[in-house]
Amino acid sequence: MAIPPQILAIDLGTSGMKAALVAADGTVTGWAERPVPLVVLPGGGAEQDPVAWWDALAEVVADLGRAFPDHLRAVTTVCSSTQGEGTIAVDAAGEPLTRCISWLDMRGATHLRRQFGGFPAVDGISVRRIARWLRLTGGMPSVTGKDPAAHMLLIRDDMPDVYARTKTFLNVLDWINLKLTGRTVATVDSILTSWVTDNRRAPAIRYAPALVAASGIDADKFPPIVACTEVIGTLSPQAADHLGLPRSVRVVAGAIDNTAAAIGAGTIRDNEPHLYLGTSSWIAAHVPRKKTDIRTGIASIPCAIPDRYLMTALQATAGANLTWLRDKIVEYDDPIVSAGHVSRDEGTIFDAFDKIIPMVPPGANGVLYTPWLYGERAPVDDPNLRAAFLNISLDTTRSDLLRAVFEGVALNTRWLAGAVDRFLGAPVESMVITGGAARSDSWCQIFADVLGHEIRRDANPVTVNARGAGWIGAVGAGMIAFDDIPALSRNDHVFTPGPDHARYGEIYDIYQELHHRLAPVYRRLNRPAG
Repeated sequence: MAIPPQILAIDLGTSGMKAALVAADGTVTGWAERPVPLVVLPGGGAEQDPVAWWDALAEVVADLGRAFPDHLRAVTTVCSSTQGEGTIAVDAAGEPLTRCISWLDMRGATHLRRQFGGFPAVDGISVRRIARWLRLTGGMPSVTGKDPAAHMLLIRDDMPDVYARTKTFLNVLDWINLKLTGRTVATVDSILTSWVTDNRRAPAIRYAPALVAASGIDADKFPPIVACTEVIGTLSPQAADHLGLPRSVRVVAGAIDNTAAAIGAGTIRDNEPHLYLGTSSWIAAHVPRKKTDIRTGIASIPCAIPDRYLMTALQATAGANLTWLRDKIVEYDDPIVSAGHVSRDEGTIFDAFDKIIPMVPPGANGVLYTPWLYGERAPVDDPNLRAAFLNISLDTTRSDLLRAVFEGVALNTRWLAGAVDRFLGAPVESMVITGGAARSDSWCQIFADVLGHEIRRDANPVTVNARGAGWIGAVGAGMIAFDDIPALSRNDHVFTPGPDHARYGEIYDIYQELHHRLAPVYRRLNRPAG
């Protein structure tokens, strides 16, 4: 049987470089990955080496070629999904002048306040400027300094020699596309967090001259903007040689990770949400209009579908709570795992957890957990919040703590879902769940019970970003249309609410009260010294 044309889908996250071979019908063949280290610096710095990304890409493509040589030979298109909010200064030859300043990097916060301060102000940012950002872009720079608006100012002020040599500032996706094609562009979603675009007309995202002038960055250092589905060229000779692919392979611009996941989840129709469950989590849905809810921090932003926006409501930590619990409390060699549950060779950590969770009743024997390990983004933007176990007694077991963590993330998601319902104008009755942590049957069922509606699980949740990049590439190459994607999407199970929903309703009332009572305590505990 002839192998259909393949899209080489690049999936570059903070943990490393991944790639897959994706057909236009969404079939994912092959998966390869390489870790790329994150360099943590004093003063809130976090960087990655772009050259290490590029080298890792060659390695994962070579892995795919060894495992699936016929599929790799069938590649006609390359399309990427990457982490967002990174900043790379490149020179006139396209070479990086610095490591990538990561979305985790907070060193630009003081520069941001200095550039955009004024009276009256909120968190050091001029109210007048905030109003203009909200009107034109739908959002505003993070006061933590974790996006390109602050990164570029950090380079301008602390690295003036680098700034003088900078031809263009690029986000992560933009730099990968430059390496693939030799062309310098930004996509409508990758440029968003530079906060210099007029996003009021989805099909015509463009720079806002007033925002560019106020940004403190020379206008010619911003790249041209293209749609996510635009074919931006073919592989450059250097890229073709580096990847072992023909120079005729097309490159579609692609998208940042949350944009690609919304496509990969198959949730193309208006107001059709999905829940991405990974290290962090979010509820997202395509919507027809630009809208911002200032109170809850939820906004609709430019996305891969040219005439639509993507509503995104972000929960700061979800699966990260399990990673913390696994590494610090219930490790693989812990008796709770090794005593008859599951070993490392018998499955994933989710298989282990799924054997433990059903042994604990809903409500975790009275233990509650708040999953705010890294503060929270929505429905409250509060960096001071922290995680906590409550109501522990002498009878509490580690299995109770595990179930409480699963339930705490779901309860927080219910809190977030209420704000999403208000944003969309109607209660959500069904939701796709995707992302690596969706592999847990127990967690999916807890989400159904806590949220009170059906949860439809993506049949291959681990590859959602790569599949999304593959479908964006297929649309850009003319293989399919976005409207074809719902029929191509596959779910492997539908989880429906059970009798535990009423019990979780009582627990949720207590959970909301905990935030009300604990938020002032966390502000006192975690406020900066001095």
